[in-house]
Amino acid sequence: MESTEISFEQAVRVGCGIDVHQAVIVATISKGQENYETKEFSAFTSSLTDLREWCKRAGVTHVAMESTGVYWKPVFNILEEDFEIILVNARHVKNVPGHKTDKKDSKWISKLLLAGLLKGSFIPPRDIRELRDLVRYKKKQVAHVSSEKNRMIKILEDANIKISSVLSDVHGASGSKIIHDIIDGKTDVDELIKHIHGKVKASREDIRKALEGRLTAHHRFMLKIIRKSIEEKEGIIKELEDQIDVATAQYAVEVELLQTIDGVGKDSAIGIISEIGVNMEQFPNEHHLSSWSGMSPGNNESAGKKKAQGPSKETNI
Repeated sequence: MESTEISFEQAVRVGCGIDVHQAVIVATISKGQENYETKEFSAFTSSLTDLREWCKRAGVTHVAMESTGVYWKPVFNILEEDFEIILVNARHVKNVPGHKTDKKDSKWISKLLLAGLLKGSFIPPRDIRELRDLVRYKKKQVAHVSSEKNRMIKILEDANIKISSVLSDVHGASGSKIIHDIIDGKTDVDELIKHIHGKVKASREDIRKALEGRLTAHHRFMLKIIRKSIEEKEGIIKELEDQIDVATAQYAVEVELLQTIDGVGKDSAIGIISEIGVNMEQFPNEHHLSSWSGMSPGNNESAGKKKAQGPSKETNI
């Protein structure tokens, strides 16, 4: 059976379809059904600049490319100021099965682009993307600190110092002072117990027994290293918070308004802005926003059976 060439009504006058890989960028500029040109570029900045200039000379107005891993980001950063860029989900631009090549992929993307058949993913402006980097990295650092604190408790348990059994918050004011003293070689229980203030869930006698452990030189070394790691990460978190304050200064009103929502504090408000920005015109309605954020499942039903939906991957952009 002979294959039939698919033709579409042209919606974009001059477009460029880009197939993005880690080291190679394949681009096809198309002006019509049979009027196209394909070139390969490397992923280096100088080559991407050549791609931009080539597109400008050809009169390209729209660029479309797949959201492949993180490889699309440097391409987007160089092209975003000169063209309207449509970043599309890879599964939305799959070609007809057959002999797959990068050149065919870029040509197919350009063909869909000219026909106006591509629906772009939401890409926040540069300042929001930079804020997102800061907020996400701070979140990771906070998780690292929490992990290190749990590791510190395990070391203490290994030394049979059961501080977590007698204090509800091991890393609160009292617990932190006790741990710091133990790390610094101060193991006199009578002195350690003086740090206990306020209400505790155990009796003084139980606290005394919990602090009588067998701390070796290895335990103390590990605790010192972990404390140093925590202090370094807390320093990084402070730097990130300072930079986040600078990045969100222009969004002070939006941060305040978001905090009027029950359960939303300053950090949550900044986190929301870092993910969706402040221009809600990007989303037709609240349902689209909810879907994009992964807060509502899509429909995937076949033969009367609904298949489970995984979390949205759009928020990784």
